[in-house]
Amino acid sequence: MNTSTKPARGTLYLVPAPLDFGCDSQAPLTDVLPEATLRRAAGLTHWICENAKSTRGYLNRIAPLFPLAATMQEQSIVELPREAHKKGDHGDKGSAVFDAKSLLAPALQGHDIGLVSEAGMPAIADPGSSIVRAAHDLGLAVAPLVGPVSLLLTLAASGLNGQNFAFVGYLPQDGAARMQRIRELEALALRQGQTQLFIETPYRNPALWQALLQTLQPNSRLALAAGLTLATARIESRLVRDWKQLPVPADNRTPVVFAIGR
Repeated sequence: MNTSTKPARGTLYLVPAPLDFGCDSQAPLTDVLPEATLRRAAGLTHWICENAKSTRGYLNRIAPLFPLAATMQEQSIVELPREAHKKGDHGDKGSAVFDAKSLLAPALQGHDIGLVSEAGMPAIADPGSSIVRAAHDLGLAVAPLVGPVSLLLTLAASGLNGQNFAFVGYLPQDGAARMQRIRELEALALRQGQTQLFIETPYRNPALWQALLQTLQPNSRLALAAGLTLATARIESRLVRDWKQLPVPADNRTPVVFAIGR
């Protein structure tokens, strides 16, 4: 009789990271992430990530708080394909296509795996959804850990509609196309009451801000949240006509979430 048994399968943990990636300052990890999340992350030795360097940096911040289960040299850290960053990996037309299941091979041998992005929750405004889909298809348990999600923090603090909202990613870089997209999003917000959330690469923040003020109607409401969870965080929500009387608030270094609504 064959008494061999298959190894217990590992779990895919979605590990949130602090929102201060790329910022001039950092928040203490224990201020922005629960102890249970940090302990779980410290216990993992296999990772799928957006960027290996930033993942090692994150682990180095955890190590003084909770001992790592393996040295940095022993950690298995695998990056998502570059196309997943550039095109997205959420399965729609134009997204990166690759065999995400192969990255989960250690979980089939019983190892828990952490999925992590550079900031916030992986697969939310970041790559990683292909890994989550593959885990479900392989019958692996998927466990999201608790941590900051910039989109929801912005929405909650904006005063805009939190019952009906959409995240639309990045707006076009071309000036004319960007203005057209802003008009489309504003029309949705005003007609349906659906808050529209979007982001931009920090160095293009000022250009986007000027386009918003030039394009949006004076009575539309525009909110921004910059440097979330940091002591220097700025979260403001005003009518466009009032914003026009103030200095440009979005610098070219700090990650910002923008929102428009009524």
